[in-house]
Amino acid sequence: MSKKLIEDAKSKFASIVEGELRRVEKMKKDTGRIDYSSVSPIIIGVCWGDGIGKVISGHAEKVLNHVLKSEVAKGKIKFKDIAGLTIENRAKHKKAIPDDVLKEIKSCHVILKGPTTTPQAGDKWPNIESANVAMRRHLDLFANVRPVRIPKDGIDWCFFRENTEGAYVLGSKGFDVSEDISVDFKVITEPGAERIIRMAFEYAKNNNIDRVTVVTKSNVVKTTDGRFSRVAFRIAKEYPKIRLDEWYIDIMTAKLLDPVRRNEFKVFVLPNLYGDILTDEAAQLQGGVGTAGSANIGKKWAMFEAIHGSAPRMVTEGRDKFADPCSMVRASAMLLRHIGFPERAEKVEMALDVCGLYEKKMAITGRETGVTGDEYTKYLLSWIDNPKLKSRWEEKAK
Repeated sequence: MSKKLIEDAKSKFASIVEGELRRVEKMKKDTGRIDYSSVSPIIIGVCWGDGIGKVISGHAEKVLNHVLKSEVAKGKIKFKDIAGLTIENRAKHKKAIPDDVLKEIKSCHVILKGPTTTPQAGDKWPNIESANVAMRRHLDLFANVRPVRIPKDGIDWCFFRENTEGAYVLGSKGFDVSEDISVDFKVITEPGAERIIRMAFEYAKNNNIDRVTVVTKSNVVKTTDGRFSRVAFRIAKEYPKIRLDEWYIDIMTAKLLDPVRRNEFKVFVLPNLYGDILTDEAAQLQGGVGTAGSANIGKKWAMFEAIHGSAPRMVTEGRDKFADPCSMVRASAMLLRHIGFPERAEKVEMALDVCGLYEKKMAITGRETGVTGDEYTKYLLSWIDNPKLKSRWEEKAK
């Protein structure tokens, strides 16, 4: 056994632990969340991404501009185009987010972000970190919130996925100890687990939901998942009207497919990797990952995106104009709600439901067999403007 291999591994591990200890101390000093009602103008940055991201981000921006046109005209809201998140530019700088692009992003209050390509072993790009993971870390976007609704099945789920810890945050920090051994790392911290779990309970309380489900594999991954589980049960004591139950990730993936049990679940809270897997499955049940948007929320910044990737094959095959914009439009609705326009967010979501679930006058197939993303966006806008579409706020105002 080589002592040098062991000493090198210990040194690398020590560096990781030191970095995580600094991150914990920073979390403990966090200040309160931004109040958008006191911000003017609210700056919405649009990061086009790459692949189909450049196309579907444009459709989503068109929807946002349409529903916020009066605020834009008054200078209360401004849009800022941020073009530097293409894989070509990131590869050129050998950074997940080039420094000048990160500076532009930080000058905004909220970000609408198109899908970005993440290099993988064997492709033509340098081994740079995921732009998503990097942005979540740089902006401390600790909460990934992903709603999934299937009205006909009585399903109304909201997933709270921890965004800055787990297996992903250290995904680029693993190393080969030798020619025979590769090691990756997973981290769960007390303050990191607490803030995402508390957000899930607050959401449940504010929406009169009496159940929160924590998803782990704490029976096997006893230290990190065990901590996440313990924190959940500790925080649950502060919310006596809300029942907490724990499910393991393997059986939970099965229960989402169980027509007898699945509509009993309401709010989920879970570590990063499990959240990524489970929300993709949930989105597929809703109609595919192209139908699902997500919010990435921190104390100071927030970023809204589709849950799927950049689909470079669609671009190569010349099919990008047929890409489904609904995921990015749903993300836009979440952005609207986050900055204080819940009634307009609901109008957008209702239009998506009418067009995709009920009227179905147009179909997006990703190919010439369906309409283009531009045509579908115009279809959505026609329903957003339709006087028949009344949000609950408008109904209350009568």
